[in-house]
Amino acid sequence: MLKFRLFKENFARHYMLGLTIFCLLILFFIGAGLIIKSIPILQEKSLWQLLTTSNWKPFKGDFGFLTFILSTLYVTVIAIIIALPLAVLSSIYFSEYASKRIKRFFSPVVDLLAGIPPVIYGVWGTLTIVPLISEKIAPKFVDFSTGYSVLAGGIVLAIMIIPIIISILTEVFNSIPREIREASWTLGATKWETIKKVVLRKSLPGMIAGVVLAISRAFGETIAVLMVCGNFTDLPKSIFDSCYPLPALIANNYGEMLSLPGYESALMFSALLLFVIIVMFNAGSRIILNHINIRYQL
Repeated sequence: MLKFRLFKENFARHYMLGLTIFCLLILFFIGAGLIIKSIPILQEKSLWQLLTTSNWKPFKGDFGFLTFILSTLYVTVIAIIIALPLAVLSSIYFSEYASKRIKRFFSPVVDLLAGIPPVIYGVWGTLTIVPLISEKIAPKFVDFSTGYSVLAGGIVLAIMIIPIIISILTEVFNSIPREIREASWTLGATKWETIKKVVLRKSLPGMIAGVVLAISRAFGETIAVLMVCGNFTDLPKSIFDSCYPLPALIANNYGEMLSLPGYESALMFSALLLFVIIVMFNAGSRIILNHINIRYQL
């Protein structure tokens, strides 16, 4: 009987190890495949030239990715600036202040918002956000804007990722034992002081993980952003200018005009760039998380 239990234990351990290695191999093969497909464009152009120029003229063999890289970063940064404070404060309210009745009502609503297809957000952004920027917001800062802009993409993307962050952070805050809160209250701390100095501190690793997941989703979002960004290949000079993120470039062009020399390789290189950006961001977040765990002994 003991031998059988040990066998099951060893089998489960090796099985889970095998699945972990398999997942890592999938990541490796995706990266390797993108690199192989990108070799032709890398042989024609230097990596520095591809990353630092913004000329995009496929018919002339010019492939500069600076516009697409900066557009992706601009839209994502704006989305996080808008979404993170709203999501954190909402999560604190749901976990610390909201009554059970409010929780029962809003929890399904948040889940519903997280499950809405991106194209719905794109249509909503086209009908509401784009005209709002064009007619109300942009005229106060610039002479003209179509509304299809970096700001529109950031706002729509923020609305999309807010429910995801709220769902994750609410679960993270709820996982903190109530005894810790009660100990803080016993020492004379107010509820808000307990939230700031106890709950948020203990929840920091989970909060970072949730934000990383949301940002990774933001980096790769395609349809909604594609519909409101304008998809213009010139370098955006302000948040009211049109932009062209990497996912929109791939979605718009793959399958068309691939007969042009180097065009398919250029699109694969754009996918590789997006892949590298996400991997680097997640790796950097992991390093920061480990540093926080060591510093605060979490």
